[in-house]
Amino acid sequence: MRILAAGAVALVLAGGSVGSTGPLPSATAFLTSVQRADGGFAEAGGPEDPSLTAWAALALVAGGAPVDDRARALAYLRSHEADVRQVTDDALVSLARSALGDRPVELLARLRAVAPGAEVNAEIWTIIALRAASEPAPGGLVRDLLSQARGGGWSWVRGGQPDSNDTAAAIEALRAAGVTGEPIARGVAALRRFQNRDGGYGLSRGRASDAQSTAWAIQALLAAGAEPQRSTWRFLSRLRRPDGSYRYSAAYATTPVWVTAQVTPALAGRWFPLQGS
Repeated sequence: MRILAAGAVALVLAGGSVGSTGPLPSATAFLTSVQRADGGFAEAGGPEDPSLTAWAALALVAGGAPVDDRARALAYLRSHEADVRQVTDDALVSLARSALGDRPVELLARLRAVAPGAEVNAEIWTIIALRAASEPAPGGLVRDLLSQARGGGWSWVRGGQPDSNDTAAAIEALRAAGVTGEPIARGVAALRRFQNRDGGYGLSRGRASDAQSTAWAIQALLAAGAEPQRSTWRFLSRLRRPDGSYRYSAAYATTPVWVTAQVTPALAGRWFPLQGS
């Protein structure tokens, strides 16, 4: 009930109303309007890409896009599996395919082989992707992730400076692994330190707020059972464009497909691996 209420607040503060053409359906409609005939996604004038298509596919699922659009995205991801070579891309595409109802056998086999290492981001996404496929979170990765927190936050690589996006994703991964209590509370406290006076969140402390970091924070807070502030929803609403897409920030309107794809799950009140409302 708590999450459903948050989703309703998101719609109202972002300029829509429940059951109307508000921000969630508008964002989803924008994404379906730019989907290519083969199911892939690209920024205007750019090439299609499995990673961007995976982000868009997750948004299509979160936003309740038509079955045909989701099926075309899945067909694209299946046909471009050979183009996926890095652990984080393996995990992202696997997550998207699982969300679309598929079983990415080869990608999952690669992810089961991931061991703790320097790239904390890869550990985060491996946990999320395996849990999306209803597989157990690898204990070694969970323990290593718990040991990586610096002041409650997480960075892309071991020993790096914590950032809001990796901190948010780590919270979601740990919650997906069943972790509760103090590690999550510390993570939330660290995440809130990236919030600016405008209500939004920046990638790093002192950096201007942006749509993607704000959406990541919303997802992580919901995953942790915490309510995003109304000012956070209001900041996001100010970045909404007439076509349903989202600006990156108040100063820049760039990569609208990627930005909107990452904002959409937050609008839906869902967190990875697409749990929630």
